[in-house]
Amino acid sequence: MKTHFDEPSLDYSETGTAIGEETINELRQIAARYPQARSALLPMLHLVQSVDGRVTPAGIEICADILGLTPAEVSGVATFYTMYKRKPVGEYHVGVCTTALCAIMGGDEVLARLQDHLEVGNDETTEDGKITLEHIECNAACDYAPVMMVNWEFMDNMTPESAVEVVDRLRAGDEVQSTRGARLCSWKQAERVLAGFPDGRADEGPTAGPQSLLGLELARANGWKAPDPDNLPQPVEQNEEGKA
Repeated sequence: MKTHFDEPSLDYSETGTAIGEETINELRQIAARYPQARSALLPMLHLVQSVDGRVTPAGIEICADILGLTPAEVSGVATFYTMYKRKPVGEYHVGVCTTALCAIMGGDEVLARLQDHLEVGNDETTEDGKITLEHIECNAACDYAPVMMVNWEFMDNMTPESAVEVVDRLRAGDEVQSTRGARLCSWKQAERVLAGFPDGRADEGPTAGPQSLLGLELARANGWKAPDPDNLPQPVEQNEEGKA
């Protein structure tokens, strides 16, 4: 299976970009939020993707100039993290978790069905530009396995049939609601949110379900509480032989 690290590096012969002065000003706003400006690089790259649909060489140059970094430093970050894409992403990024528990619960079958249905491989985009499909690593949602994410919003307890239904509705232009979150927006819109520009959808839908809250409910029912950090038991002193 082809992975993120098998992709070729950025093609610096491609100089086009949709980044204008408004976006450059927003990139500067992001940099100003941090005591050390270089800490702003990750959200800045998300903003680049929200405009260009991927990390572009021009976007790297602009981020480097604003942060006082070299293009090589910015490129090293952009090509390391899998959420930064080197080629255009479809309107919806669909990620199927194939790590341990999700795989055991059917994640591999979900991914295989979508690849067959959409006629694409891993990290490839449908001919209509609607769906980019990718196998992704654990998203810490094992209590709802197998999990599929659309633009990083959860779609829980998926089956091959329900996954196909979701992508078909997205391709048809239907409004689709995450099972634990907001209505699904486009990938570019989601990237803008990750850059730190809220879209007003944060409080839509539930953020946690009964399975996720079960531990909390058990603790409440049994009167369990976390230890008081100001009143912790003292460690037992040991002699030279390691005995108390």
